[in-house]
Amino acid sequence: MLVPLSENRSISTPEDVVAVRQAVRQRAVDLGFNLVDQTKIVTAASELARNTLQYGGGGTLRIEEVLQGPRRGIRLVFEDNGPGISNIELAMKDGYTTGNGLGLGLSGAKRLSSEFAIDSRPGEGTRVTIVRWR
Repeated sequence: MLVPLSENRSISTPEDVVAVRQAVRQRAVDLGFNLVDQTKIVTAASELARNTLQYGGGGTLRIEEVLQGPRRGIRLVFEDNGPGISNIELAMKDGYTTGNGLGLGLSGAKRLSSEFAIDSRPGEGTRVTIVRWR
C-alpha cells in the first residue's frame, strides 16, 4: 500500500522560492507527471511562493502526494501570516496587482492547477491550496 508523502518548506528568502521550484519539480517527476504537467505545477508553485514572500512576508509550503482512487496528484498548500487579502475577487482578476508585477500570479496559478482554493482575511494571513492531477 502506498503511503502519501508530505514535506514542509519555509519560504523566507528569494533562494527559498528557487528551492520550492526544485522540490515541486522533483516531486512531480517522482509521481510520474509528464513534462507539460511538471511545468504547469512548477510555474504555479513559483508564482505562489513569490506571492507568499512578497505579499505575505514569508510563510510555509506543504507539498503532499494525494491519492484518489486510481488518480495520483500533488497538493501544494502555501500559508503566510501576512496582512491578508481584503478583496479576493479583485485579487483574482488578471492584471490586478498591488505590487510591480503583471498581476497574473493568483489567476495564473489557478489556470495551471486542477483544483484551486484560497482563504484569506485581512490581518489573518492567506492560505492557497492547489492540486494538480496526473
